[in-house]
Amino acid sequence: MPYVNIKVTKRGEITSEQKAKLIKGATQLLVDVLNRNPESTVVVIDEVETDNWGMGGESITVRQSKGK
Repeated sequence: MPYVNIKVTKRGEITSEQKAKLIKGATQLLVDVLNRNPESTVVVIDEVETDNWGMGGESITVRQSKGK
């Protein structure tokens, strides 16, 4: 059973429709590349608070406040 975990920052930008497209697209990718059964493919989307995601030694919240 393939398991795909997509992590994105939680900013309220990602719509339900976009999430559905990510799930469908990731599932189809595993079908096309690995010949996996889509019925047994699991896709999870985690939305991580920007305080809990860092780059370059700073949280995304801090980076956004600096316009990075």
